[in-house]
Amino acid sequence: MKRTIRTFCSGLVALALLAGCSSLLFYPEKGQPFAPDKAGLAYRDVTLTAADGTRLHGWWLPAKPGVAVKGTVLHLHGNGGNMAWHLGGSWWLPEQGYQVLLLDYRGYGLSQGEPSLPAIYQDIDAAFKWLDQQPEVQGKPLVLLGQSLGGAMGVHYLASHPQQLKRLQALVFDGVPSSYRGVGQFALSTSWLTWPLQVPLSWLVPDGDSAIYSIAALKGTPMLFYQSMDDPIVPLANGLELYKHAPPPRVLQLTRGGHVQTFADPTWRTVMIRFLQDPQHFNGLRRLGEVPNYPEQQEPPHE
Repeated sequence: MKRTIRTFCSGLVALALLAGCSSLLFYPEKGQPFAPDKAGLAYRDVTLTAADGTRLHGWWLPAKPGVAVKGTVLHLHGNGGNMAWHLGGSWWLPEQGYQVLLLDYRGYGLSQGEPSLPAIYQDIDAAFKWLDQQPEVQGKPLVLLGQSLGGAMGVHYLASHPQQLKRLQALVFDGVPSSYRGVGQFALSTSWLTWPLQVPLSWLVPDGDSAIYSIAALKGTPMLFYQSMDDPIVPLANGLELYKHAPPPRVLQLTRGGHVQTFADPTWRTVMIRFLQDPQHFNGLRRLGEVPNYPEQQEPPHE
């Protein structure tokens, strides 16, 4: 998963120093290093076309044979690599009965074009329109899973596309920054070279599309927020700000480990599945999340 962390850190430092070019938020990798069948997954390649004619590549992961289809997950990955390196976020869903559309944005993987804002929102729109046309999606719950930058872009997109928001049964966010500028300041603060300039340089980071300014518009759709307390890219305080600004119903699950490493732990996979079973009323996160670090002590036998 190291390739999934082409970090915001270097990206936003460069972004600040170069005064606001949105394309520097993105660290795409061309090509396709492997396909889902390497992980034993059934899949098919799909081609989507954005409104400006850009051709995009995606993978469709059907539910595991013999498992009842419970719904569809649109997986929006983070800013580094391509969707192959982010397969760890959704490979496990088909065996739970969830179909997955995993999309490479323009400039990533086998998709055409170059990533930039606001053009990249057309890619998310193309994904929704593609799902509209698939018969196996109709009549089933639709869920958006947004990791890191993918989640932030998903929030901004849905705030301006309420008709798409209405289609969603639930939203799951993993390591999503509330503010690009805030993450930029944090990145600048981690180096002795840029620490003295973290405040003035961070103000050069374009922040208008940050999720914190749009999250309040996502009313009525249940949200599950994962945030690692150890995240070296999106610090805890930044992630919590997004949760605090989100309208209810919403739930927060604090985790441990690196950036968007959440679903490597089967506990957090179970949390998401439980949430999706009843997103409007799910409130059992705290009990389910309290996993002991060591086996429970056995009581000594009574004499």
